[in-house]
Amino acid sequence: MEIKVEAEDTPHHSEQKLPLLGEIPKPITDERTLVQKAISQTFKSTAHLAKLLPTGTVLAFQLLSPIFTNQGNCDSVSRSMTAGLVALCGISCFLLSFTDSFSDKNGNVCYGFATIRGLWIIDGSAILPTEEAAKYRLQFIDFMHAFMSILVFAAVALFDQNVVSCFYPEPSDETQEMLTAFPVGIGVICSMLFVVFPTKRHGIGFPLSVN
Repeated sequence: MEIKVEAEDTPHHSEQKLPLLGEIPKPITDERTLVQKAISQTFKSTAHLAKLLPTGTVLAFQLLSPIFTNQGNCDSVSRSMTAGLVALCGISCFLLSFTDSFSDKNGNVCYGFATIRGLWIIDGSAILPTEEAAKYRLQFIDFMHAFMSILVFAAVALFDQNVVSCFYPEPSDETQEMLTAFPVGIGVICSMLFVVFPTKRHGIGFPLSVN
């Protein structure tokens, strides 16, 4: 866009064309710094933590914890019930880490437990060939993920204010710092380990793969 300015010192009042706005330089987009890349990778890694926990177990815990803890106002009975709920959900996360699934010839999803010999089908609706069942054989990394699953569930339980108020109604400053730092530390460590050693299991309560 241009404006016209008349020059008064010329006899013919010649017009000069002046630009209204100068050319605005385009912003220079620098490459992402190492800190930005690290933050982005941390968010991506943290998203993988959901795969370490069966969604059904976490959902049951979140629904039952307000009831068992009486909204954080625990007595001796409700405190014992809450401890049993946390222990039961932790054992469930550990055992479900050894489950896996596959699609049969009809496209139905079948679930089973990983064993030393292969995959044991829970309902017995399908039979895997020996060579195919060997692919689902129990491995050391399964125990590693089961242990991390318990740690991540412990972090989830410590983030639950009802559970914390039940066991620590008036925590000290040192206890409050530990309850704040411990879940974060578990999340960072388990996130890093899960990225380095990803699991291929898609068992009960875990998201299924396209394969």
